[in-house]
Amino acid sequence: MKDQYGRTIDYMRISITDRCNLRCRYCMPEDIPSISHEEILRFEEILQICQSAVLLGIRKFKVTGGEPFVRKGCLPFLKRLKELPGVEQVTLTTNGMLLAPAVPMLKEMGIDGINVSLDTTDPHTFQSITGRGDFSQVWEGLMAAQASGIRTKVNAVLLQGVNGQDFESLVRIAEAYPIDVRFIEIMPIGYGQGYQGYDRSTLLTRLAGQFPDYQEVTASRGNGPASYISIPGFRGCIGFIDAIHGKFCGSCNRIRLTSDGMLKPCLYYGDGIDLKTPLRQGASQKQLRELICQGILKKPACHQFQAQNTGGIPEQRRMSQIGG
Repeated sequence: MKDQYGRTIDYMRISITDRCNLRCRYCMPEDIPSISHEEILRFEEILQICQSAVLLGIRKFKVTGGEPFVRKGCLPFLKRLKELPGVEQVTLTTNGMLLAPAVPMLKEMGIDGINVSLDTTDPHTFQSITGRGDFSQVWEGLMAAQASGIRTKVNAVLLQGVNGQDFESLVRIAEAYPIDVRFIEIMPIGYGQGYQGYDRSTLLTRLAGQFPDYQEVTASRGNGPASYISIPGFRGCIGFIDAIHGKFCGSCNRIRLTSDGMLKPCLYYGDGIDLKTPLRQGASQKQLRELICQGILKKPACHQFQAQNTGGIPEQRRMSQIGG
């Protein structure tokens, strides 16, 4: 389905929980109140929404959290989502802490890709960023995923004064393994507003000093907005998701479903379409399609992170609560 600006919307990000087993300083550095169990969409409800979304042309789904594996039943849910008629692709974003034992089942169900959030290769810096994590567990999960043949990527957020020194060691993961390493510009949402990150041009300048023969990659390497480069001798590519300085709203193809049932057309804005209430009041598949259609048609032209807001209410919830 196309939105009012002619963009084809074929991708939905689904947050299945706002809970996480880490306390990353730019995301959830403290024990903030979680959404009550009763307010979280049941897996059956999410699948109903996905069935309706497929009929509108949404074929690709990304499952996120919080941390998706802290929710009991995550793996059976992924399998059922993967088996829904019309679904072409199901991928997963995880912090990797609980990934290793899940890899065999993910491989068996045919998961299409795994993104592992990893901001450093140094165990001490990892502990400082995550508050409570074990780097070795994440590394074990990352290695298990790539060894299984599942397409595996690393998502890294670099913060000035925190882990900027780890840029090269993260890049080197793509040299040693068939893993794409993507650097995501920090989003000014929630706790992220208190940090300064790095944009693509700054990181490319640093790369060019050591790898001057890098090449831009024109072929698609996923469903999202990342731009990639390849470096001779590397097994994976280096990607950049520059949401602020490299604004890509004109080609945005996604909508988001929060764990409490709100359909968000844009990460920046706080409004959306409530799907949970009508679903629990017995809405038909046709009515759900109409609501999702409304959400897609409400999708704005662009976010306003760097401009004076020209309308709409900015998102006030934290990133963990909206599954960004």
